[in-house]
Amino acid sequence: MKVLPLAGAALAALLVLSPAAQAHKRWLLPSHTVVSDTQWITVDTSASNDIFYVDMPFPLDGLSVTGPDGKPAEVDNRLQGHRRSVFDVNLAQQGSYRITLIRPLYVSLYQLDGERQHRRGGSPQELREELPEGAEDVRISEVIGRLETFATVGAPNTKALAPTGKGLELDALTHPNDLYDSEAARFRFLVDGEPVSGLDVEVMPAGTRYRDSQEAWTVTTDDNGEVTLEWPHAGRYYLEANHGDERVENDQADSRRLQYMATFEVLPL
Repeated sequence: MKVLPLAGAALAALLVLSPAAQAHKRWLLPSHTVVSDTQWITVDTSASNDIFYVDMPFPLDGLSVTGPDGKPAEVDNRLQGHRRSVFDVNLAQQGSYRITLIRPLYVSLYQLDGERQHRRGGSPQELREELPEGAEDVRISEVIGRLETFATVGAPNTKALAPTGKGLELDALTHPNDLYDSEAARFRFLVDGEPVSGLDVEVMPAGTRYRDSQEAWTVTTDDNGEVTLEWPHAGRYYLEANHGDERVENDQADSRRLQYMATFEVLPL
């Protein structure tokens, strides 16, 4: 799948909600990613300029945890604080878990008295009902942000990692809990279950607060939707990719923006 060119209004929608416009990046941070025995882990989520340093809480609506058997895993102690949200996950069986937080929203863009305006809302119907009198050139954009991280007890497996075929997703050709310093990892990116080529994927190591630069780098997916990542050192890494297209089959929204954000832990050899 190729990234489709966006019409002016659709592009404006992406810019309104782009990472640069938001300034803060959203992330999940598990206390542990690879453990030998079954146990509880704690996961923080926040939005911040400094990766993995809490700043603003992120709502836990849309949280799901898939266990090694492909079924929902137990989540406890959900809390939205002033700086972060937090929850516990029960790693109750051997294998790998996918922790996902999805927050869809809609944005209306319209012309009013010669100026371009936008509003956010929970549904296209809500936004259309709230349009001010005289609004022209109205377009509704769907925005879906998917945050993910992964944890494994004992030997990793892949049942929880299967793509759903909806939105922008990671197809982990290298297991996300089998990443090592100086070893290459291969990831494939999918949009609605199909590989997406030409997608820019940004990767950033933790510790931005104490560096002169973020030390991020960008790779672009090939014709198979794949990228190869080589980790410069052990530690936590943040990954982000964005995709925009026109919604030709959705009568509710005119365009959409898909964002994928993930946290990985790279282990020393």
